[in-house]
Amino acid sequence: MPRKPAEPGRTESERPYTALVLQGGGALGAYQAGAFESLAAHTAHIDWVAGVSIGAINAALIAGNPPERRIERLHAFWERVSLPVTVPHGMDSHDSVRPWWNNGAALWGMLLGVPGFFAPRPWWEWWPRPPASVYDTAPLRETLQDLVDFDRLNDGPMRFSVEAVDVETGNLIHFDNRNLRIRPEHVMASGALPPGFPPIEIDGRHYWDGGLVSNTPLAEVMEQLPALAPRSATIFQIDLFSARGSVPNSLDAVGEREKDIRFSSRTRLVSDLVRERHQLHRDLKALVALLPERQRARAEVQALLAENAQPAVTLVHVIHRRKPYESQNKDYEFSAQSMREHWVAGMSDMQASLALLATRRPPCAGGFCVIDHQAPQTELRYGD
Repeated sequence: MPRKPAEPGRTESERPYTALVLQGGGALGAYQAGAFESLAAHTAHIDWVAGVSIGAINAALIAGNPPERRIERLHAFWERVSLPVTVPHGMDSHDSVRPWWNNGAALWGMLLGVPGFFAPRPWWEWWPRPPASVYDTAPLRETLQDLVDFDRLNDGPMRFSVEAVDVETGNLIHFDNRNLRIRPEHVMASGALPPGFPPIEIDGRHYWDGGLVSNTPLAEVMEQLPALAPRSATIFQIDLFSARGSVPNSLDAVGEREKDIRFSSRTRLVSDLVRERHQLHRDLKALVALLPERQRARAEVQALLAENAQPAVTLVHVIHRRKPYESQNKDYEFSAQSMREHWVAGMSDMQASLALLATRRPPCAGGFCVIDHQAPQTELRYGD
């Protein structure tokens, strides 16, 4: 399948390599769908989409459909998995009753399951020995087969990858359409969070949710960038849990804050490692510049520089921030009302991020910067 032409005014080689990185977060994944809708309106050029857990499902819906159908398919998925309950008329989003209503919607999904996603195991499967999971995810397989063209996902121009954990070894495994044929099982494995969901068997191995080891595939994307994007790259990292938050004042708030910190920690760790790598390369270049010209021209010195070469990277960090009425159940509260709210929030945050990105000049060769539109005063910028 031919790749789309480059953006007007730029050749394919001049256009920044663009990657979309989607974190895990269950019901909060509707935020990513909304963010992608705004991104798709801005550019049709996405070279690589990588996801974990619900991010893997969103990634499959994107890579497994032509550009003109991606938003439609995302809507179809999130409408299918939304519980048909709405906030009673007159209940304001900031009303003190709203958290109780959200808890009730979450409890509904826990007891009855979520259409097109998972169903509770029947009572007879719990005796004489309890099953290895609370829910059956067979409905998700049917949904993926309905909404994702796996031939396109595997053979199309967009790179696609998801991560899962080998249950027996504990190793994080990367499933990449550049190395193997992706099937529904690979996407389901990335989101098989225990003990709710069962491990997914693929070629004799069993896999759980990649978020058990890392809730973001950012590290794998960054590791591959030097070979893929020798000039520059723009990465859109859409996170569903925020590292920043206030001191909790209730047990429910403690549970939510703990979850935010736990699932957002890897993004910050990887960002710090990338920053250090770029700075190390700059220090190495500065050191080589101090050598006599004859020494700089030596093959081993040039090989060392080439091995450590890094593209200019702009990391656009789009982060779901909690709403006053959300609680620790926000990642498994699938009401239609919350899904719409997450979607709209994602659209708004991506639009603001793109507006900020347009005002920032790209980092210099080998540079690295992080943009977060909700915290512009603390924007990190390196390599200038």
